[in-house]
Amino acid sequence: MASKLGQYCITVSDLERSVAFYRDILGLQDLQRISIPGAEEAILGSPGSDGRIQLAQRESVTGPIDHGNALWKLYLYCDDARAVHNAAVAAGAPSDMAPARLEGWPVIAAFIRDPDGYAIEILQRLEA
Repeated sequence: MASKLGQYCITVSDLERSVAFYRDILGLQDLQRISIPGAEEAILGSPGSDGRIQLAQRESVTGPIDHGNALWKLYLYCDDARAVHNAAVAAGAPSDMAPARLEGWPVIAAFIRDPDGYAIEILQRLEA
């Protein structure tokens, strides 16, 4: 039996603020909106990619998001890690690591935090 990972859903405190961040700053497309009892959701991704993130503002969750210790980071692949990092920082996102070429991997990587504090690793693949 073949399996395929679909998308990852995270709880956010303000759906429209998070959609704007992932869409306008990180460059993902707002693909679908879902309204279910107790939650409003948005699915964002890129054309031609199976990778998606689902943002859910749940009525039962108020105040800051409790991250616990389960989710470490989300990955965002892009064509220009420096530009995405700089745009996020200019929009007020905290930076945990400025863009840098990683030794041992053909990538430029940077770390930022989204409006709810989720860690996002920005990766730009380089030619080996």
